[in-house]
Amino acid sequence: MAASEEASRPFAGLSDVSISEDIPVEGDISVPVGPSRRDDEFSTLDEPVKDTIMRDLRAVGNKFIHVLYPKRSSALLRDWDLWGPLLLCVTLALLLQGGAADHEDQGGPQFAEVFVIVWFGSIIITLNSKLLGGTISFFQSLCVLGYCIMPLTVAMVVCRIVLLVSSGGIIFAVRLVVVMASFGWSTFASTAFLADSQPPNRKALVVYPVFLFYFVIAWMVLTYSP
Repeated sequence: MAASEEASRPFAGLSDVSISEDIPVEGDISVPVGPSRRDDEFSTLDEPVKDTIMRDLRAVGNKFIHVLYPKRSSALLRDWDLWGPLLLCVTLALLLQGGAADHEDQGGPQFAEVFVIVWFGSIIITLNSKLLGGTISFFQSLCVLGYCIMPLTVAMVVCRIVLLVSSGGIIFAVRLVVVMASFGWSTFASTAFLADSQPPNRKALVVYPVFLFYFVIAWMVLTYSP
């Protein structure tokens, strides 16, 4: 019975414990507020809309600069976004709109076709990279492939300006040089960003679909006729 009573009252003996008045009892039970203050400094809930938009625009501009000067860097992979690829895709589709497809006997790239080729092609390349053992995430790959369309978009702008001047063999040669240079730049830039995320013995299998992807877009730009 005594054992059962002690088991039912495990802390019964603590009532007899007393603390001497000579021993000071001190302590601080306040909750530190340092981390919360640091979190408040980086919070964007109270940030003006203008500052948020300008920060995003600067981020997109920095990624464009990285594409112009491609090197093995994680700049496009670390802070990925799809605003730049969406802007480039819309611009390229608008520039290709109104080409030879306006005639009934000819076909050409239209707005929806450009969107399907760009985004569906990017998704296929990303899935191929993941199946081959790539360490890059899905949206990071879409970000890189989308931003690297910029040289081909610039080539399309140049071709539209050249076609406004005149047409002929010399003009086609100029367009061919511009498009081929942009095609090589896009392929080189994308592989420079994606190289470190692929297995060393399978890089060729990853680069080949990228080559075809930008080749199709370059062909659309080259064969455009107003």
